[in-house]
Amino acid sequence: MPTLPPGTVIKDKRPIVYPDGSIFGVYDPHGDFSGQRNVGTEHLFLPWEGVDLTTLRQADAYAMARGRNVLITIEPWSWAKDSNVTPAQLRHEIFTGQHDGSMAAILREAAKFRSKVAIRWAQEMEHKVNRFIWQNWNPDDYIKAFRRMTDITRRILPQATNLWSPKGELNLKDYYPGDKYVDVVGLSVFGLEAYDKIAYGQARNFEESVKQGYELSVGFNKPVWVAELGYEGSPEYLMAWMQGSAKKYAQYSELKEVIYFNDREVWEWPYNLGLPPWRVVRDAPTYPSRQ
Repeated sequence: MPTLPPGTVIKDKRPIVYPDGSIFGVYDPHGDFSGQRNVGTEHLFLPWEGVDLTTLRQADAYAMARGRNVLITIEPWSWAKDSNVTPAQLRHEIFTGQHDGSMAAILREAAKFRSKVAIRWAQEMEHKVNRFIWQNWNPDDYIKAFRRMTDITRRILPQATNLWSPKGELNLKDYYPGDKYVDVVGLSVFGLEAYDKIAYGQARNFEESVKQGYELSVGFNKPVWVAELGYEGSPEYLMAWMQGSAKKYAQYSELKEVIYFNDREVWEWPYNLGLPPWRVVRDAPTYPSRQ
């Protein structure tokens, strides 16, 4: 970790973007990056139930005005948690085509975009925490569902880049849907210093934190992105992540893009660590905006 003068305070912890490093993108509901010119991708999150699709037109206009591509993460549920079905019910509804229309409606709106579009469906499927109702399915069931949704994407939005987006756990290969269905592997990499010290015995930097997911994924011979990035900790910890998250690494030659999650965490972390504030403006209100 870098050594900083005593009393150093970091009020804005946005990653340093390098001309020869990874393309940088951001999920930015607060608009903290609205004026930053070296942002390549604007990330959106959508549930496929209870969403106003007309807002996508505004998102396209916003991205176009800034020369950014758009990544749309489609989560197969409602953000009103009390209205969601069980995992078994969701599988049944997907396999019987009951959500084909929901997926298609989002894609038809995205097909009108002037921006270049990437689609990321049902992320972090192998994560053991069970935050999402599509996690920890039998791998064959998840693969079947992913292929069905990718087939719909290819039919309606054939020009889209399709992300398959595991968390980076040891069993991620079990959920790989096949080369035909994946254009990019998109990992999630979050650094929370308090968690690192409990789980690993020491603070870790980006280079260390991305290692497992990258090494498990690079064998698929697909470009690798970090589709969700965030970090929080001491000034030294922050500086290490700020300096290291978007730089070029010889050992991670297929790591092409990193996308910052500029909001407060929406799920409680283990060890009673609460909702880490990933937002780069550290003294701003950090109320969850996704749910």
